Amino acid sequence: MPNLTSKELTAIEDQLSQEQLLIKKYRVYAQACTDPQIKAKCEEIANKHQNHYSRLLNTLN
Repeated sequence: MPNLTSKELTAIEDQLSQEQLLIKKYRVYAQACTDPQIKAKCEEIANKHQNHYSRLLNTLN
């Protein structure tokens, strides 16, 4: 991995925070849904953002 500048690290940290927020929101939405299709879509979106979060975190390791 190439050395990241402090600006790049800050951007990644900001994006990690945003991804965490989206994961939490969509998991809450999924729990609140009674429509199975909407619930499944919210879970799918939460999983997509979980994947983004994991990939960004791996960038730092």
